[in-house]
Amino acid sequence: MSEQEEDLDAQEVPDAAEGSAEAYPTINIPGTSEEVAKSDQTEDNESELEPFDGGHGSHAEEQSDHGSENIESNKEEQVMEEVMPPTQVSDSSIHESHYPAQSDDATTESPKQNSSDYLELLNKIKAVKKSLRTSLIDSLATVKVVLLPVGQEIIMPFNIDITLKYFRDHFSHLLSVPSDILQLRCAGRFLRNSETLLQHGVKPQDIVQVEIFSALPDQYPIRRLNILSDSNQVIRVRVQTGVNQYQQVAVEMIKSDFHKPFLGGFRHKITGIEYHNAGTQTVPKKYVKKDNLFSRDTQVIVLQTYYRRWHAKIVVENIRKQKELRMQWEEEAKLKKIAEKEEWKKLDYYRRHNPQTKDDFELLYDALEFWRQEQLERIIECYTGPKRKAALCELLEKETQIIASIGRHRYVSNMNNQEAVIEAFLSKCSAPKMWKKFDGKIIEMDTQFTIRARELQSIYKSILLKNISQDERLDILLTLKHTVKEHECKLTREILELIDREVDLMMRRVKDDNLEGLRKRIATLFLHYIKTPLFNPEVARHLKVPPDPLKFFKKIYFCHSCQLYLPSTEFVVSSTTNYLNRCRKCINLDNETRKRESFLKYKCLLQRLYYLEADYEDDSMIAFLMQVEDIQYLTENIWAAQSALSAWNDLNDLVMVRWDKSVEWSPWNCILLTKEEGAAHLRLTSVEEGYVPLFIHKIKHKHILAKNYFSQIPVLSAFILDDVEIAEIRKKHEPETSPKIIESRKPSF
Repeated sequence: MSEQEEDLDAQEVPDAAEGSAEAYPTINIPGTSEEVAKSDQTEDNESELEPFDGGHGSHAEEQSDHGSENIESNKEEQVMEEVMPPTQVSDSSIHESHYPAQSDDATTESPKQNSSDYLELLNKIKAVKKSLRTSLIDSLATVKVVLLPVGQEIIMPFNIDITLKYFRDHFSHLLSVPSDILQLRCAGRFLRNSETLLQHGVKPQDIVQVEIFSALPDQYPIRRLNILSDSNQVIRVRVQTGVNQYQQVAVEMIKSDFHKPFLGGFRHKITGIEYHNAGTQTVPKKYVKKDNLFSRDTQVIVLQTYYRRWHAKIVVENIRKQKELRMQWEEEAKLKKIAEKEEWKKLDYYRRHNPQTKDDFELLYDALEFWRQEQLERIIECYTGPKRKAALCELLEKETQIIASIGRHRYVSNMNNQEAVIEAFLSKCSAPKMWKKFDGKIIEMDTQFTIRARELQSIYKSILLKNISQDERLDILLTLKHTVKEHECKLTREILELIDREVDLMMRRVKDDNLEGLRKRIATLFLHYIKTPLFNPEVARHLKVPPDPLKFFKKIYFCHSCQLYLPSTEFVVSSTTNYLNRCRKCINLDNETRKRESFLKYKCLLQRLYYLEADYEDDSMIAFLMQVEDIQYLTENIWAAQSALSAWNDLNDLVMVRWDKSVEWSPWNCILLTKEEGAAHLRLTSVEEGYVPLFIHKIKHKHILAKNYFSQIPVLSAFILDDVEIAEIRKKHEPETSPKIIESRKPSF
């Protein structure tokens, strides 16, 4: 509140107190019979001496005088004793006792009394009466009574010098609650009967709030009081308009008994008066509830509600479908992952029990080494001295038996694989040329070379037939002899000699088991005959060995382990190799006898890398230079054989993807992740948006380590930029493409 507002309130308080005395009933404090008689006489004298005003101010003064008769009479007697001699006081008392009956005579007889002392006495009495009334009005305070818990408010004046016992008894009578049950509270402090408001710091013309509640609310509840009238009251407020200039303003007071809530502002710490920031006494507008009107506005609103309801249903249904699809996809992905795990376990079990390839035997040797380490630890832990030596000897004997069993399985597997390789080679040579037309039909064409290869393949298959009769065998040998006679050379002469020897032995009734070795020699020599381009021109397109010996001579290297000269394809060349030392077979043999480590997981990881890089079609080279040894070092030493994000360490679920997909793959531009993480990583537009700076710094540190180790790769890629082998590796891992389409052309006339 500003200083101007505080001054205005200070000026309005006395007049408001007069109006409040009229608007609200005051508490009548009972007195003795003599005091009541004196007060009546005093009121008669006042009516005789002072003219009747007839306004609201005089009415308020009468109510205020009536509310404090005992105090006024006592003070009046004291003052009269001071200003009057004893004889006059006695006469005045006698006069006041007969004042109601002699009021009219007093007005007529007063001029007859010429005594100046008597007139002076009346003037003094009038002045004392006026001063008493002024002091009585000045000692009043406005009390805002709040009935709890109903929240009803009652505003009334109360003298700050009077004890609160009369205040409590007054409301005890109104509420029909014993006075000892009622509790008075002001600014958080409880008020006693013997105390006054003045003792609690309340000054005249102040406004104080007093809360009244029951100590036993269940037995004596506080109820609302119907003491307010419906008519509004008008009070006159004196407002200062200038220097020593005042103006009376009429203010209408609307009575309400509700407790205005605290909507913000501040509360006086001492008096507890609340100063609200927001609030109004305006009666809220009452809206009459109208019936449903069939107007355009109503119809539009109804249509909008139905449309919004329909639209909300559609949106919720779409969200529900998306959630169901998402949950279904997650469930399918989970089941697919479980199925892949089960399939991998079944395949691993089948490989261990039916080894066919070199990778299968690596798994067997890896399992053998794992079993040997377990047994060795158990023996060292459980036995000592001679018992340990005996257990170690027994372990060595078991290991030797297992190795021999694995060797027998390998021999059988190699023979079966060799026959399968020969069969696939002959089928590839005898296959016709195939094209696919624009309408989807396949065109097959046989050349003279493919027909020749197919004839030789059928003869070779008939030679390998078993459990046939002697006549059928003789027919096969005769056909072979006529085929071989077409060319005269050392190889054909050896084949013809072996054919004549077998025919002679068959005529001598030699058993088939004894002829098994001779028949194998004939089949081996005829296979050499088939692989000779001079006798089978189609085979030249599928042989790995070049026909020119000079080209083959340039790619021969010496193995320091087995002391053999072998082609370059028999050596393992990694990106960090400086010279060729041992061939592939020697390295595998050393692994089987020492470490017995399986490289199948790293081979699969390398194959996945090849397939991913083949899909980019951006002529990347470095990825196809990586070998199994390079991937093993990169996985174990750089990436710790686990995912960079989730630390998943199952190599069967990991892939090596590009760190920045816009740059060619390299050991310093890659990251090891799971398959799901890799797919999400490749969908990122920028690595800075997908990862935090700390993670990016960690990955770049690994890239620096990889670049230092694989520093020779850029030099190698520059030398083999146009190498045909890289193109073959890329083509091998590219997605399958459709055969060449031959467009049919119509003849021109």
